[in-house]
Amino acid sequence: MTADFAAAFAALFAAHSFGDHWVQTHGQAARKGLPTLSGRLACLRHVGALTLTKAVALAAVGLVAGLTVHPLALIIGLSVDAASHYWADRRATLGRLAKAVGKEGFFQMGAPRPGTDDAPHLGTGAYALDQSWHVAWLFVAALIITA
Repeated sequence: MTADFAAAFAALFAAHSFGDHWVQTHGQAARKGLPTLSGRLACLRHVGALTLTKAVALAAVGLVAGLTVHPLALIIGLSVDAASHYWADRRATLGRLAKAVGKEGFFQMGAPRPGTDDAPHLGTGAYALDQSWHVAWLFVAALIITA
């Protein structure tokens, strides 16, 4: 069971990194946070492709390393991950959460502002909070998938 969790988490983590950066199209990245139907659809397409990428990675681990999971656990785990990813990638939602928990300043760090370059080593606080949110939910998904 411990090895199954580790294998599932590793597969999800690798697929997330690849899918969130290489599989996602520029159009999806540019539009997914817009407060419009176009933005919601772009986010749905991104999350769909990302979830497929994660399913393929888990299948590869199943074929190569013998990971076996219950189909319902797989569906629930990937669905929880997909829902959490969509929620965060709508951007305003994660921004509101950051503000509610006192992280608004960090969320805004590194964002383009005239005369300000406060986080050249970080990228942006929004990106760091986004990615850490996703990784936490990958952990939850791996727990569900291998339960």
